[in-house]
Amino acid sequence: MGVGIEVVIVDWPRVESVPVDDREELLIEAAFGEAYSDDLFEHGWSWPVQPGADWYGRYALRNTLGSYKPHFWAGHRWDHMRDFVEPQVREVLDQFNDALFWHGLEDTTGARSAFSERTCTWNADLLLWCPPDHVSLIASWWRQAVPHLESLREPFTRHAADPGRWISTFESFADFLTDWGEVVTEAERRAWGIVGLRC
Repeated sequence: MGVGIEVVIVDWPRVESVPVDDREELLIEAAFGEAYSDDLFEHGWSWPVQPGADWYGRYALRNTLGSYKPHFWAGHRWDHMRDFVEPQVREVLDQFNDALFWHGLEDTTGARSAFSERTCTWNADLLLWCPPDHVSLIASWWRQAVPHLESLREPFTRHAADPGRWISTFESFADFLTDWGEVVTEAERRAWGIVGLRC
């Protein structure tokens, strides 16, 4: 299946209280320990119940089977449709998508992402690293974008749909964005960060 991703929201100070060389082990335990399920069709939150383990939550994105490929394909679809999206919606979704999975803002638009200079300071194999101050900004983009999701249907259908592949329909694209919106909204509510572990 190739590269996989496990999405976890974490209490940032709790992780940073651990020595740098021990953080990867801590995150792996959060992603694959008590809250983990090997159900490939799982969707939504898993929370630990052990005392003292209330510093993380794991989120399974629907229809991804734990693979990172849908992230690539969602970015590919966005790249093909974004020129046909209303400018104000395109601007916020450029930033939202780039922060989480697209990573093509500068290449495609010449603009720079708000987080293009960020560097992970943790010694861990991560595909995504979003401290709480980043999360609050990403969540604000989501709040601006979510009322306009239906307006993406026509440009997606005309310019990005590709039956038989990942994220092949508007519904799968909207579900993917909505799942990431759930992750950033919950992380912001708790003032936590988000990590995506490579697996």
